[in-house]
Amino acid sequence: MKIYITADIEGVSGAAHWDETDHKNADYAAFREQMTAEVAAACEGALNAGATDVWVRDAHWSARNVIAAKLPREVRLVREWSGHPFCMMQELDETFHAALAIGYHARAGSDGSPLAHTMTGNMIYFKINDQYASEFMIAAYTAGLVGVPVVFLSGDAAICQEAQAFIPGLATVAVKHGVGNTTVNIHPHLAVERIRAGVEAALKADVSKCRVPRPDHFSVEMRYQRHADAYHASFFPGVSQIGPHTVQFEADDYFEVLRFFKFCLA
Repeated sequence: MKIYITADIEGVSGAAHWDETDHKNADYAAFREQMTAEVAAACEGALNAGATDVWVRDAHWSARNVIAAKLPREVRLVREWSGHPFCMMQELDETFHAALAIGYHARAGSDGSPLAHTMTGNMIYFKINDQYASEFMIAAYTAGLVGVPVVFLSGDAAICQEAQAFIPGLATVAVKHGVGNTTVNIHPHLAVERIRAGVEAALKADVSKCRVPRPDHFSVEMRYQRHADAYHASFFPGVSQIGPHTVQFEADDYFEVLRFFKFCLA
């Protein structure tokens, strides 16, 4: 059994401030450790469920966060950014049995976390087919493109709730919830324990119940904080600028949506 894990940092237990997610700040070291611990727990849960091959995509900012030596020996770690449109799901393909998301967070425009955002800090919101989109939704649709079910998510309570509405069979572990500019967190060791157990249970269950929806058509709306970013995005083929801060893009193929994101989030 081959398992894919995509990992972020804003949704790990304890993280509450942007300084804690930025490798240039002293606060970051502790949360890099917690990100690594939660990812390692997911890997251990997958191995306990029978996985023989586990791939981890370090998907936060520099993509150089997870400490490789603290992961199980069976793990392959994908670091840095290649430029491929799969982005936070790079190297995922149809050979994987299932995908997991660790440390994910509330979307742009949400009040679910002081660290809420989607892809960059420049977005007021994303919509895909009239639904507000999180990084989890973008990643899950990518998994759906290659037919891989997404079976488990850990992060803040807001993203867990939205993700379960999107994929009803999804198993989740909420390690915290946001209140204004604060986060209320479970103990980091408890987060690790719950993630390990949750991943094992999810992979031993019927993963076919976690197939990602595959619409025949995608309509994407992006509203930027800065009008100049919308102007820039309007030059991508097929994009319409529908307001000073807002662009729209239509495609039947989700890979074209990912290509659009690659250009418009640069």
